[in-house]
Amino acid sequence: MADRSFLSWPFFEDRHRDHADRLEAWCVKNLPVDHVDVDAACRELVARLGQDGWLRPTAVNPASPGPLDVRTLCLTRETLARHDGLADFAFAMQGLGTGAISFFGTPEQKKWLEKTRLGKAISAFALSEPRSGSDVANMDMTAARDGGDYVLSGEKTWISNGGIADVYCVFARTGEAPGAKGISAFLVPADTKGLTVAERLEVVAPHPLARLSFDDVRVPASAMIGGPGEGFRIAMSVLDVFRSTVGAAALGFARRALDESLSRAKSRELFGNPLFDLQMVQGHLAEMALDVDAAALLVYRAAWTKDAGAPRVTREAAMAKLYATDRAQEVIDKAVQLHGGDGVRRGHIVESLYREIRALRIYEGASDVQKIVIARQIMN
Repeated sequence: MADRSFLSWPFFEDRHRDHADRLEAWCVKNLPVDHVDVDAACRELVARLGQDGWLRPTAVNPASPGPLDVRTLCLTRETLARHDGLADFAFAMQGLGTGAISFFGTPEQKKWLEKTRLGKAISAFALSEPRSGSDVANMDMTAARDGGDYVLSGEKTWISNGGIADVYCVFARTGEAPGAKGISAFLVPADTKGLTVAERLEVVAPHPLARLSFDDVRVPASAMIGGPGEGFRIAMSVLDVFRSTVGAAALGFARRALDESLSRAKSRELFGNPLFDLQMVQGHLAEMALDVDAAALLVYRAAWTKDAGAPRVTREAAMAKLYATDRAQEVIDKAVQLHGGDGVRRGHIVESLYREIRALRIYEGASDVQKIVIARQIMN
């Protein structure tokens, strides 16, 4: 059983502790799911999470709008990740994919949230391109005004839920100004003519990913989210909220690795004594526990700061994301070493954690980019 003493920290209210307890019980009963068919597994997870009410925190309620509760988002991602990385992915992408609609969408656009919050539609966030991953302002995709429509042309790549999403939040250059100030955001249903899946992308920890092609995709001007040229600001606002949750997912992976390592150290014998009796092993476990707690403090500080009303948490979220993902990599690497051959055996939980954690140090801002963000923040 994972350490849950952190729930008594002053970052949380009783409603957060209740949420964590109920979700833990749900995860024990429902996770993990079969990952053989990843697309089918994600569809099943979204449907099940939505049906049982766990997707409600991912988007504003159109009937009674208010800010997202970032602590709830983080607690949910940490708990799901500890039980099943694909379940965390399914939950997270529902939030990231609809974040722009939650924060900047019109009442008509927010009708999609009624579906995504119930697991009846899958969403995706289409920002990255072949030439612009971390450098968002360098994107090539265009959206040209044509009467009452916009015509989108170009490609997006590394798009989570690409190929299974029902709706995409797409960013394209509308040209109001050079660089970041000339980008706008659009809501594009997956069945829009000209939008196709150019390639499905396979990665070390299987998730639905794709390269998308936009061949003169025509959408009405009402599909624009926010105003012309506001796309970069919208994207950064969404990432400002959800970047902390990436750290939370890493924290969930790290907690599971520590739990598995503690169990291994107690049950495995070496030279006639439990593995735990070796001082070197105790040192590794102590370092792992230290990294987990330090990461948790940074993650939930960022979440609490946003929930307390801070307009932006760029510095706090970058620190949380950078530290939690990098240290989780170290924690999981130690877990693999402590498990010996089992740690690299296909299908073992520690082996799957080793594959799952690596992408978190890249998506939503790679580790080195987070260092740049932090450095710029502390210079202001």
